[in-house]
Amino acid sequence: MPADKKKIYANPLERFRDIDTVIMDVDGVLTNNQMLITEAGEMLRSMSARDGYVIKRALSAGIRIAVITGGYSVGVSKRLEGLGIQDVFIRARDKVAPFEKFVAKYDLNPDRILYIGDDMPDYFVMQKTGMAACPIDAIPEIRELCHYISPIKGGEGCVRDILEKLLRVQNKWMPEQYK
Repeated sequence: MPADKKKIYANPLERFRDIDTVIMDVDGVLTNNQMLITEAGEMLRSMSARDGYVIKRALSAGIRIAVITGGYSVGVSKRLEGLGIQDVFIRARDKVAPFEKFVAKYDLNPDRILYIGDDMPDYFVMQKTGMAACPIDAIPEIRELCHYISPIKGGEGCVRDILEKLLRVQNKWMPEQYK
């Protein structure tokens, strides 16, 4: 089970209030798990533009964001860099090791970290964070760990749903120019 820790929340969304860092997977979270393979052997993935917008919004609101993924793609790396994500761990077979490295690098409190995952490689690292979330199409073992399950599938806006809720709960959703 994830770190239910000491604090009891009457409303599950209140857990978002304590989060200052978000770590997420790529395939199945930022993408829909569907890959096109070119004749040259390149794998092409699809990502939601709305997920990209909310990632930029969260970063500008002071939320630290990192990615831990087992895969590697030049295109995905360029997209993450373009969104402003500075901490990207690729080809991570054991996601706990890069998680611990990231936590140590910034002296983070794991209770204040939200991890968004969808499949078995995310299982053990999700247990080390204060909040776990996933898309609706995550595997059952991951859904059982989660404090919040987005009603949206991976790659189709689940990151938008999760980060927008986090920003709304923390009263950081509306950019200054729209207030």
